[in-house]
Amino acid sequence: MNDSAPKTQGSLHGVRILDLSRVLAGPFATRILADHGADVIKIERPGSGDDTRRFGPPFQNGESSYFLSINSGKRSLAVDLKRPEGQRLVQRLATRCDVVIENFRPGTAERLGLGAEQLRAANPRLIYCSISGFGQTGPWRNRPGYDLAVQGLSGIQSITGPADGPPTKAGTSIADLSSGLYAVQGILMALYRREQTGRGDTIDVAMLDACVSLLTYQAGGYLADGTVPRRAGNRHPSIVPYEAFAASDGWFNLAVGSEGNWAKFCAAIDRPDLQTDPRFADNPARVVNRDALAEELAAIFQTDTVANWIDRLQAGGVPAGAIHDVDQVLEHEVTKARDMVVDLDHPKAGPIKTTGVAVKHSEAPGAIRTPPPLLGQHGREILAEVADLDAAEIEHLITAGVVATPNIET
Repeated sequence: MNDSAPKTQGSLHGVRILDLSRVLAGPFATRILADHGADVIKIERPGSGDDTRRFGPPFQNGESSYFLSINSGKRSLAVDLKRPEGQRLVQRLATRCDVVIENFRPGTAERLGLGAEQLRAANPRLIYCSISGFGQTGPWRNRPGYDLAVQGLSGIQSITGPADGPPTKAGTSIADLSSGLYAVQGILMALYRREQTGRGDTIDVAMLDACVSLLTYQAGGYLADGTVPRRAGNRHPSIVPYEAFAASDGWFNLAVGSEGNWAKFCAAIDRPDLQTDPRFADNPARVVNRDALAEELAAIFQTDTVANWIDRLQAGGVPAGAIHDVDQVLEHEVTKARDMVVDLDHPKAGPIKTTGVAVKHSEAPGAIRTPPPLLGQHGREILAEVADLDAAEIEHLITAGVVATPNIET
């Protein structure tokens, strides 16, 4: 890592990532690393590439919006890993990288000669991160892991949805995305430790582990007294009132998270009697009597609009907010002011938009520096710059079909 790098290069400038992952968990992780300046080399299958290149619709001029959403800032090299020459090429690249990240089923990377012990033997400083459904150890090691399955197995689906409805998945791929975030954390920890020890590390991230960790207070309640959490719709299991309510023209969220908030809330809605009602005197009492309180509040909130209630509650210091559709979020002035929608120019899709960088650094800010790559777009430059191959060796690999390049190259 280069401490003297200009701010515009990001805090991870000088870190090179060899990305063997595909679909969502790994690519989401490496997109974050790329946002903060890492050089991410994305290894893809010739001909088809990452599975998400075909996820859709929607497509933009033939390019999957799913793929475009999580692969900006990367360079693509299309290599046939079923061929020994392809495996040797990736092994060579790994000796010149700081991090390898993969999400093959456990054992697959080893069969390709690309396992942690194999690559770290040649590069002891290498940080090797594996993401899988159920981890590199344990009785479910060999099971394939898919987001939906893991949401169910982790308990998250059992506590999501209406109390009288079916178990419901989260609206986004929470198992994939949380394991991607944990992978980023693990890699950054290992990079920091390597600065102290000079040695790399092997990181094992399981999607199931990630989701179990997200249970937090839901798990804590069961571990404390054996009570099994159940679905409660938009209600919080241990804080009241902390849920969605219907106004006269739509829905909004109310988050009365403390006794101070409760006093402000009762004043804001001109119902001081609720604060002195023994059924609602404190949060434990409100949890016990949540149905009675919800009935009172439902009638009150039906008398005015979402906008007016939010203005009134916020003026009184009570946390509340509208429930936005995705289009409202992405077009919102706050989203735009925080640079959370970014314009890019893709060589095939044309002008595209993607979500911005969530973590803001003052000294070395992250940025979306390049659009998502075409399949194999950076083949020649990676082979020359990183693998240190000459022109004849590069042409041999391309002619032999070990490496594929598109018509458009940077």
